[in-house]
Amino acid sequence: MRRFLVLRLEAPLIAFGGEAIDNYGVIRPFPAKSMITGLLANALGIERQEGNKLQALQDSIVMGSRIDGRQAPLRDFQTAELAKNDQGWTTRGKVEGRASSSASYAGPHLRYRDYWPDADAIVVVRVAETAPFTMPEIEDALARPARPLFLGRKSCIPSSFILNGDISAKTAFHALMALWDDRRLGLARLQWPASEGPDETDPLLNGFSDFRVEPICDERNWITGVHAGQRLVHVLEVSAGDWGQA
Repeated sequence: MRRFLVLRLEAPLIAFGGEAIDNYGVIRPFPAKSMITGLLANALGIERQEGNKLQALQDSIVMGSRIDGRQAPLRDFQTAELAKNDQGWTTRGKVEGRASSSASYAGPHLRYRDYWPDADAIVVVRVAETAPFTMPEIEDALARPARPLFLGRKSCIPSSFILNGDISAKTAFHALMALWDDRRLGLARLQWPASEGPDETDPLLNGFSDFRVEPICDERNWITGVHAGQRLVHVLEVSAGDWGQA
């Protein structure tokens, strides 16, 4: 059995961000592995320039997610007129300046940002023994984070404590299923690494027809600062009618 930390990602608006396309900030259906890496790193106080430490943390993470209910994305149109000498505050209470030329601010900045409104996600996460931080260190950091935590974007402030206990389970799949204590829920989507079980004969899958393997690209190369790589995940989508058969 392995120990997983249970994270609850709940907020009026959440951004499970994907790769930005021009001025569009798209979102993913599940929390990205890079997002959870950033969340833990923020709690631990890791700096952005510590690429090797961030990469080692991401490489050690095993996670699974569950989203309850059906959601429709919300798109926010943002426009702002900025000047070279304008300054802003960061989450660390320091003034942030602008380094680019005046020509960069000749017109208004237009952005489209997608969010999941009223989102509530459960994430189970553990790290390998080779991780730069131990599970107790990560647990302590989530309880007393080094910096303010947010869920995808700085405007996405959690509405409840992120750390929601722990659970022991054989795999991420079994941890997610063990936490599913209210099976009256009609709709749900689950995602977990393909290496984290189960096989198709597992009795926990009885009655669920929409169980598949998908390739996703949700990791970041923290050394170069770009998203890269691909991993395989299991996806399980549950509808109301499935519960009568499971």
